[in-house]
Amino acid sequence: MDIGTTLTRFLLEEQRKFPGSTGDFTGLLADIAIAGKMICRGMSKAGLIDILGATGSSNVQGEEVQKLDVVANDTMIRALDHTGHLIGMASEEMEDIFQIPDEFPKGKYVLMYDPLDGSSNIDVNISVGTIFSILRRKSTGNKATLEDFLQPGAEQVCAGYVLYGTSTMMVYTTGTGVHGFTLDPGVGEFLLSHEDIRIPDRGDLYSINEGNARYWHKGTTDYINHLKSGAGGTSFKGRYIGSLVADFHRNLLKGGIFLYPGDTKSPDGKLRLLYEANPLAFLAEQAGGAASTGEKRILDLMPTKLHQRTPLIIGSKDNVAEAERFWAGA
Repeated sequence: MDIGTTLTRFLLEEQRKFPGSTGDFTGLLADIAIAGKMICRGMSKAGLIDILGATGSSNVQGEEVQKLDVVANDTMIRALDHTGHLIGMASEEMEDIFQIPDEFPKGKYVLMYDPLDGSSNIDVNISVGTIFSILRRKSTGNKATLEDFLQPGAEQVCAGYVLYGTSTMMVYTTGTGVHGFTLDPGVGEFLLSHEDIRIPDRGDLYSINEGNARYWHKGTTDYINHLKSGAGGTSFKGRYIGSLVADFHRNLLKGGIFLYPGDTKSPDGKLRLLYEANPLAFLAEQAGGAASTGEKRILDLMPTKLHQRTPLIIGSKDNVAEAERFWAGA
């Protein structure tokens, strides 16, 4: 499709490929795009109104809540609770399932999201983003159940993110490739800018928080030392923003590997399976990349709780396979 095609038209053209479709899913994605625009508007005013800094409370993860975390989470709810596309939502910022209120129609999908990934970087104007994942509900009642959310990532029908940076981009997949749209603020619409994104099979960028090096397991230490040594003839460059969605987006376009492995401090990893690892793993695989715990494919993991954590190694498929060999040999 032509570069500059609006997201609305792109979604409608995709819908027409499935004659039996109801438009429900198209409407849900369009609503997520609207929520992204609303969050972007709030982000652009962050230094002018009192929405920077911490709230003084902690979320269910035990992490300090930023004011914009709350704004973004509330924006997602307000944009999506009344549309009739969803039966429930789950967020990194909420302890339990958000049930669609009874006064609104109920839908056949559930939405999981990280309303503002990388929010600790907001005060210093570093790129952050909203990550989302969509599943078909499994239950049949009038309320969403844990069963609806606790599905392996391979069951996702859609995943994506909205990146708030030098430009605002929405990147998503429905299992037929990965496409990126850039927000044109002049017309208020996302326009196709990156069609059928493919991550290089191998890249020369690695992203890891080296401040945690003293906690690393042997496989991690050996692998990072291998990259730094230039073994194999590749001169690797370390690039770490500390905002997962921004680090992932760079490597998606340029190739490379992002690692947040389990270690002696966090044996189960730090990143959330449902809100971060699964949606980004779906995107990575659809772009020709890979995502692993170091031992298992991320999308094969069977979640047991809403806020489950996991190690994550994600990026170019050859880089991820090489990292797995170091884990296996440790």
